[in-house]
Amino acid sequence: MIYPLTEEQQMIKEVARRIAEEKIVPQRAELDEKEEFPREILKEMARSDLFGISIPEEYGGLGFGSFENCLAVEQIAWGCAGVATSFAASGLGAYPILLFGNEDQKQTYLPQIASGEKLAAFGLTEANAGSDAGGIQTTAVKDGDSYILNGTKQWITNAGEADIYTIIALTDKKRGPRGASAFIVEKGDPGFSFGKKEKKMGIRASTTGELVFEDCRIPKERLLGKEGMGFIIALRTLDYARPGVGALAVGLAQAALDEAVKFAKQRKQFGQAIIGFQAVGHILADIATQLEAARALTYAVCKYIDTKPRDFSKYAAMVKLFASDMAMKVTTDALQVLGGHGYMKDYPVEKMMRDAKILQIYEGTNQIQRNVIAQILNKEYGKAK
Repeated sequence: MIYPLTEEQQMIKEVARRIAEEKIVPQRAELDEKEEFPREILKEMARSDLFGISIPEEYGGLGFGSFENCLAVEQIAWGCAGVATSFAASGLGAYPILLFGNEDQKQTYLPQIASGEKLAAFGLTEANAGSDAGGIQTTAVKDGDSYILNGTKQWITNAGEADIYTIIALTDKKRGPRGASAFIVEKGDPGFSFGKKEKKMGIRASTTGELVFEDCRIPKERLLGKEGMGFIIALRTLDYARPGVGALAVGLAQAALDEAVKFAKQRKQFGQAIIGFQAVGHILADIATQLEAARALTYAVCKYIDTKPRDFSKYAAMVKLFASDMAMKVTTDALQVLGGHGYMKDYPVEKMMRDAKILQIYEGTNQIQRNVIAQILNKEYGKAK
């Protein structure tokens, strides 16, 4: 389908696609095999101003919104979901500052993130706090002009690679989730270190690891918003980030469709290209239809978010849920079209299938997304009679 884009939007899409074709695709298999962080590719994105797409111009960004950011993420994910995750995670780490930071915090950190000079990361998940984010145990205790953080964050994207971290920690244990607050922590802060780097099934170009806080002292000025706002900040951040997962899923699925169609036109069995067999043609037809449905939903929700509605949690959850389920099914079906070839590392679809699985898990499992949608529907339709 042709979506009407402004000249600036078309340029963002083309720049991201060029980087995907010229820089990412030639390296993606090696990055995956070596579990290598794509530092040089991210520098190329920085030179092209992609990190500043959704950051206001007064803080060194381009001043665009969710839709433009998702256009870029989609094209980068077409090249490699692992690289796209590394890129998108910096935006995830920036959102708490962008949405809740004071002017000094924004002036200090957003220009560095917008330029790509420094990467960001978001620290919420812990060993005992995944879907139950209210179970976090990392603490932040006020001590004069400082806060002292203790605890460990787990499975954090860009851990050790990022320079700026937005961290959710408890400032009042007695209040449970309402006692959580958000902080900015910098790489190099005393008492802040990194634990083991995880070995993953997919998105292996993206670094996932532990953040360790051992009497980590930071200035009180690094508190985001007010004490007790931590979970409000976390939930709002995820609302803004989840459509990015949808865009990543769309880009990944588009790449899988491209590979499946190309193979089906070249592969001959029983004297003809397999794309001519109804069994194969129907798989491809379903892939293409599901992909376009997910793209339409993703674009619509991103454009809606850019109108600055009061609440869009339901729609953000829908995008993440629908598009990531689509990507998992599409990559599985695309691999089936390639048959034995698809199972081999010589072809990129096996990597795409491995990459797709995490989309149903990170930034809230799809079961949690269904919970979010159902709970909001319950409120919207009033009390059951």
